Amino acid sequence: MHPEVRSTSPGTCPKCGMKLVPIAMTEHGMDHHEHAMKPASKMSRWERFRMSMTMTMGMEHTGVAGREMARLMELDIRNKFFFALVLSVPIILYSPLGKFIFGIQPPSPIPVPWLLFLLTTPVFFYSGWIFLYSSFRALQQRTLNMSVLIATGITAAYSFSVLLTILQSADSYYEATALLITFVLFGHWLEMRSRRGTTDALEALLQLVPPQARVLRNGKETLVPTSQVQVGDIMILKPGDRVPVDGRIVEGETAIDESLVTGESIPVAKEAGDNVIGGSINQSGFVRFEATRVGEETALAQIVRLVEAAQNSKAPGQRLADRFAQYLVVLAIGAGLVTFLVWFGFARQPVLTALTFAISAIVIACPDALGLATPTAVAVGTGLGARHNILIKDAPTLEGVSKIQAVVFDKTGTLTEGKPRISEIAMVQEWDEDKALRLVGGAESESNHPLSNAVLEEVKRRQLQLPTRIEGFENLSGLGVRAIIEGKEVLVGTVKLMKQRGIDTAPLQDKIDELVGKGETIMVLAADGRVVAVIGAADTVKPSAKVAVLRLNELGIETVMITGDNQATAETVARMVGIKRVFADVLPQDKALFVKRLQDEGKFVAMVGDGVNDAPALAQADVGIAIGAGTDVAIETAKVVLMKSDPSDVLRALKLSKATVTKMKQNLFWASFYNILAIPVAAGILYPNFGIILRPEVSALLMSASSIIVATNAVLLKRAEKSLVAV
Repeated sequence: MHPEVRSTSPGTCPKCGMKLVPIAMTEHGMDHHEHAMKPASKMSRWERFRMSMTMTMGMEHTGVAGREMARLMELDIRNKFFFALVLSVPIILYSPLGKFIFGIQPPSPIPVPWLLFLLTTPVFFYSGWIFLYSSFRALQQRTLNMSVLIATGITAAYSFSVLLTILQSADSYYEATALLITFVLFGHWLEMRSRRGTTDALEALLQLVPPQARVLRNGKETLVPTSQVQVGDIMILKPGDRVPVDGRIVEGETAIDESLVTGESIPVAKEAGDNVIGGSINQSGFVRFEATRVGEETALAQIVRLVEAAQNSKAPGQRLADRFAQYLVVLAIGAGLVTFLVWFGFARQPVLTALTFAISAIVIACPDALGLATPTAVAVGTGLGARHNILIKDAPTLEGVSKIQAVVFDKTGTLTEGKPRISEIAMVQEWDEDKALRLVGGAESESNHPLSNAVLEEVKRRQLQLPTRIEGFENLSGLGVRAIIEGKEVLVGTVKLMKQRGIDTAPLQDKIDELVGKGETIMVLAADGRVVAVIGAADTVKPSAKVAVLRLNELGIETVMITGDNQATAETVARMVGIKRVFADVLPQDKALFVKRLQDEGKFVAMVGDGVNDAPALAQADVGIAIGAGTDVAIETAKVVLMKSDPSDVLRALKLSKATVTKMKQNLFWASFYNILAIPVAAGILYPNFGIILRPEVSALLMSASSIIVATNAVLLKRAEKSLVAV
């Protein structure tokens, strides 16, 4: 599925061969054609069958439309695998291989070779079609890959078997054809299952936009679909509403939670003239704003485009098996041709004998275990990771994590807890901390601001009793709260609120400046018109962050922090965890540019983040790692998800990846070892002196044995679990 492909005339996609369909008519009456498809649930059986006949191995499934294609392809490969598996059972029972293993052969209503022909033909043309068509597309693009290798093996085995059947020979390679198709389809089905869901990011992003918006039209509030909002419309926001489009406040004050879009945990105070971002959540106030950017122009839509662009521009990770396959294709065909020429041209043997040796050499050089080599290691590795709360989504990522040279950490919610905690309290002389906290807690008990939660948690930690007489509570949108507590008029809020109410903050101004300088968020407490306390709140660093950074630095991996916070706050956190390189004051849309800067330095970069604003950077990075407590968007965009939100899991993912890649390489060795050693034997090198011929059934048995070894070796990966626990 390549949604970027466009054409002005009907035809097929030059990358994957799928039919292009008309999507729109230009003003000059010219059709534009592109990929488009119905959901699988709305397709007829015939439409699904036709679609399955144009699928190729290694197709990319990017964009929202690609998600349907990925689902359909996974379902199709599963169906073809089970179809091949069911028919492979009688094929083996009736084949020379079955007779060789079990010593008996079931009765047959027709000659056995013809029965095997009838059973194998649908497996070859239906289940094996994806390899035949994929190899056709690969050869069109002048590349040799896994599909060409498999297609060579199954076509050689099937074609020669048909020839032997027509010549009324008892020998055949039908079981080799069926086993090869079945094993490789099973491997690709495992791979498709592991890749499922990687294109859900765009849908998750789009779901941040509410379906309807409150618009002021003709002096009345009207609910309209968000898609119908126009630039210049006056929008109404009530507490709890999600902002539908980007705009500028024209009336009212509020606090808006932009954490889903910016990743920053503390709601931002907004007043007339301030901008609001589509997808963010209005916390408390009632405001009106003018729509300034709608549809494709909003900040959220631009983030969607950035994610899609990064996913599309990233070349699919070329797996080890494909690199092996390029050499094995040449080896298999070369071995077959050389064997035929030697036996027919030099040894003057009959054509049938020469062909028998040639096809034996091609089949034995085409290891079906190669199709299982990486998916089985991936299946065990990803299962092991999931047990330790690490989700790795596909094989290229498993290979990629082991190559990481630099790790970029987002600050909020990744290195820090993502929620503020009380860090410091300063009072005027006649007040104490507990007395100040009781009043602030009483005032904030009716509020839903994250700082109020921080205060109430501190009150609970100190086991203080909240005041019982609280009257006249008033939420001063974006500035603070006011209440009468135990007879005192209490104000809790920003320095700006104090100035508006004529309260002098001079007695505590030095402390206020100090806390602001450290990047902390402050609350000022005033009682009966006089400032009495200032409370600092800061986002605390996760306990495991320092250990994770230290271990990564010891491995020679560069650690970098990126944040939208100011330089002072960023450097304070960086010092606490041991990070030396910091990018501060970074706008949400620019995070991907800083990741690109590291890549331009020649580094293989991992990005660890949790917010919507991290999604483009996660997609841009060579490996995107999402902290599990983050947004669905970050989790869907990333290739690795740390479900526990523990930074030290980055280290665990690294160890798991290295262990899995080692198993993948071992599997590739075992998948080829038997076969490469057996090529000379299959080609008949031992026949002149010892009369030893590698029979077709023995060739098929060796193929199966290498598959069993590969699967067993992959299961041994579980031994790596001890090193994951030890981190």
